[in-house]
Amino acid sequence: MIRSSRRLSRSVAVCALIAALVSGCASLPESSSPQAIGTLTDGAAPTSAPAPEPGREPDRLLDDFFEASAVSANRHQAARQFLTEDASNTWDDGARTVVADRIDTLSGPRTADSAQFTIRSTTAGILAPGGEYQAGSDTFDIAIDMTRVDGQWRISKLPPGVVIDRSAFMDTYQQRSIYFVDPLGGVLVPDVRWTSGSQDQLANQLVQLLIDGPKSALSAAVSNELSDDVSIRGPITKADGQTTQVGVGLGGIRIDFGGLQNKGDRDRELLAAQVIWTLASAEVAGPYVLLADGQPIDTTKPDGWTTAGVDSFDPQSSTNESVGLHALASGRLLHVEESATTPAPGYFGQARNLRSVALSNDGTLVAGVADTGRPAPAPSSTLMVGSYDGGAFPVAEGQSITRPTWGADDNAAWAVIDGTNVIRAARDPSTGQVSVIPVDARAVTTLGTRITELRLARDGVRAALIVDGVVYVATVVRDPSGVYSLTAPRAVAIGLGSDATSLDWSTGEAIVIARVATDTPVVQVTVDGSRMDALPSRNLTNPVLAVDASPETEYVADARAVFALNNADPVGDRYWREVTGLAGVKAVPILPG
Repeated sequence: MIRSSRRLSRSVAVCALIAALVSGCASLPESSSPQAIGTLTDGAAPTSAPAPEPGREPDRLLDDFFEASAVSANRHQAARQFLTEDASNTWDDGARTVVADRIDTLSGPRTADSAQFTIRSTTAGILAPGGEYQAGSDTFDIAIDMTRVDGQWRISKLPPGVVIDRSAFMDTYQQRSIYFVDPLGGVLVPDVRWTSGSQDQLANQLVQLLIDGPKSALSAAVSNELSDDVSIRGPITKADGQTTQVGVGLGGIRIDFGGLQNKGDRDRELLAAQVIWTLASAEVAGPYVLLADGQPIDTTKPDGWTTAGVDSFDPQSSTNESVGLHALASGRLLHVEESATTPAPGYFGQARNLRSVALSNDGTLVAGVADTGRPAPAPSSTLMVGSYDGGAFPVAEGQSITRPTWGADDNAAWAVIDGTNVIRAARDPSTGQVSVIPVDARAVTTLGTRITELRLARDGVRAALIVDGVVYVATVVRDPSGVYSLTAPRAVAIGLGSDATSLDWSTGEAIVIARVATDTPVVQVTVDGSRMDALPSRNLTNPVLAVDASPETEYVADARAVFALNNADPVGDRYWREVTGLAGVKAVPILPG
């Protein structure tokens, strides 16, 4: 006999909140506003779990055991109540944690005092040590033995590790970002983790995760001012030294670090930025009193820091407002104004043969793919690089060239030539000379036959790619010799249901994807693949051809026009609105990056 342990209401909740990461949920629902999984309030995070009920049948007891397994406190003490004493003493709950989209219970042999079950799980992801979520879609079976103890059923044998139903996981864990420093030392890079516990434990958890360092996939691409010999002296407290309700409501945070004696002012500022934005993004309010061996790490801030003191590192900031929205229409670059468009000054506004365009983050440089007009077998596309208001020159050719994307330093445009050749068109700031340098993309090209989209995150440390219709996120690593490579690619839009056609980074934690679909053509997925949300489809006409995004607004080009989705709109009034300045114009939206 096979019985699913996921109750109907639980199944509905999962499918309503997360769109089909695996085949357990058949379709992508519309969500008027993507939201983080779980939200900590001023009180404790949900940590309640069922205790074993007297007289409970063994299969029902297994349901309760898996629900209790979501509470990790005290080495899963809540779940250990369902085990015999011997099983509790030997169970290794630290082996791995499987987040299961579906848990089926298959009954085996049973006597009056013993029962055997096979648990069949469809995996949504693995929660690795340190709260790192790794998306997946495997299935596996585990064997569980049960026996009667004093007339009550208990689990007597189970394999190492923890299996959590996804709905229970969402109720108990919260998605958080801890921040590390990009190679240029000017941008914070989010490292998404999952934590559980009460709000007054959160500051300790997050700071310890910072000290432990970035996940392995990011370790070669970021730096950490809390690494090496940095430690915490004494407990983390409220700003006035109180040790209770730390991080709950007002009252601020006080952290005394050891091991900072060799760090200069800039390194200390970076450390402060890492700590402050990690805590602030988790709703742990300041002021943030940061000390080094009992003394302020910055003598100008004896009463503590606020986010304003490190606002230049704000991970949610963007340059879009100053540069503005642009569009590609009739083969040329246009600046989009409130009710009209004007051609960009210089070559890119005068051309009539552009296929795609990318603006540098500061808006001063442009890279574009132009139609050469030459018959086959001559290359049909050429990559042009130049200034926004000046001339441009060709730097590379191919039969196909993807939409370019700019690195964080605004001096290199990336593109993929003929589906597999990833290049950087790097500009020397002192001379203006552009050199085309190959990127080691072997880790990505082995995933499929053709890369059709490559977009760098604003931090320059991650790249989102479409390979044969599948979405991956890879890490951008620069070795000491200056060679760039794309490493550790991971599929993040598992269960997308149809091929991806275009994508862009909304924030450092989320990617917006256009897909081949008639019902829900645009979705948003978290960078770790833990969540996928359908964005509204109202007013869109398939197919959606291109997407560009910022933390504030998503833009798409569909079969008719260019539309915008404002993330600040009320939930009930959030839908795609045609961009007024592009009304009646067949165009592709362009934001910096």
